[in-house]
Amino acid sequence: MPSTRETILTALHARLSTLPATALRSDVLPERLPPDGLLILRDGEPGEPEVTLSPLSYHYQHRAEIEAVVQGTDRDITFDALCASIGTAIAADRTLGGLCVWVEAEAPRPVDLPVEGAASLKAAGIPVILHYTTADPLA
Repeated sequence: MPSTRETILTALHARLSTLPATALRSDVLPERLPPDGLLILRDGEPGEPEVTLSPLSYHYQHRAEIEAVVQGTDRDITFDALCASIGTAIAADRTLGGLCVWVEAEAPRPVDLPVEGAASLKAAGIPVILHYTTADPLA
């Protein structure tokens, strides 16, 4: 049985997979980007939990990250649309079907990355904070 953390990350990846961009999880950047862009979900860090003792519960603010990457002549517009679609997907169910207390994304900090012999990339890491509670830090 997967841990609470893995179940939540799987649910977030499934939510991202509904978008037009290709969504990967903990993968490397491929040589060719899909025309609608690429999303790579990184597991991130759960951080130090707050603990309550009765009943014993660990309250996490897990910081995952979505790497968003686009390429092409309209990369600014495509990137903006991709970021907006991520926001819409998260806002549609901020509890990921009741798995989290709350899910929120932070603003991206985009950068342009030159590619020799090809159109440059526009990329950003988008932090996603997953608020959840579990009875065991390993479960």
